[in-house]
Amino acid sequence: MQTPSTELTNSSHPYDALKPEVILDAMEEAGFVINGRLFALNSYENRVYQVGVDDSPPVIAKFYRPGRWSDAAIQEEHEFTLTLEDAGIPVVAPMRLANGKSLGQHGEFRFAVFPQRGGQAPDTSVTDTLYRLGQWLGQMHNIGELKSFEHRPAFDLLDGIERHNEFLITEGWVPDDLRPAWDSLIPDLLAACRARVEDAGPVGTLRIHGDCHAGNILCRDEQMLFVDLDDCRTGPAIQDMWLLLNGEATERGAQLGELLEGYEMFRDFNRRERHLIEPLRCYRQLSHCAWLARRWDDPAFPRFFPWFANARFWSDQ
Repeated sequence: MQTPSTELTNSSHPYDALKPEVILDAMEEAGFVINGRLFALNSYENRVYQVGVDDSPPVIAKFYRPGRWSDAAIQEEHEFTLTLEDAGIPVVAPMRLANGKSLGQHGEFRFAVFPQRGGQAPDTSVTDTLYRLGQWLGQMHNIGELKSFEHRPAFDLLDGIERHNEFLITEGWVPDDLRPAWDSLIPDLLAACRARVEDAGPVGTLRIHGDCHAGNILCRDEQMLFVDLDDCRTGPAIQDMWLLLNGEATERGAQLGELLEGYEMFRDFNRRERHLIEPLRCYRQLSHCAWLARRWDDPAFPRFFPWFANARFWSDQ
């Protein structure tokens, strides 16, 4: 099993070059009159900062992880978000920069700037909140189906589970003493997921938020805002719903019912998609592990996720 060695955690990483002066220079080039105030915000995949602007509220600058997305893929994210905003869907969309575009480039770093918005995560135990979320998701998906992504990935449930598992095994993340149990579990897991996918039958896909959980929704003064479409992709509608559900199975069923009541005010929903929830959950758990493993060379990851390199974590899976 791999562990975070001193050599690894102290290794050079592309973000090492993202110094405060680089961030501020990028913002000035993008047309902002900055006041020098800079605060790092919680973000792991990208680097996100609150940047002070003269005589205006602060803005949020997101510097994309080098090598993750192509320019075309980022531009599709921006186009989708801006289209949603133009249609009246409450999203936080990127701002136009001095170059007239929403995507900036400074040296090796690509970045986008967003207006600062505040709020709290929604309380999804409240019936009315779920109903309203469902209404907005229905309208979002109406926009999402109008065209297709060309440069962003689609959910590949079964192949993705196999691919992420193979990566974790090949790279030695699963401890040797747990390999027999792990190797016997994965085929059963895949078989169960495959059965659920077959139960669902043919399912339509469209452009979706992709990571629609309560942490990516802001509520303030009865208003809702969807944020961070960095993981938007092509997938089934249920992907934007199941992460909002919590509690026991009966509670989750009731919550989904409230979501769908609002959703179906604006578009139909294929109820057979509910069979995909458990496969999607398995996919998310394995993809999260693979994501941490792939990012372990970023010094921020061993620092914030030290438990990932412990055998206890893997024995609990």
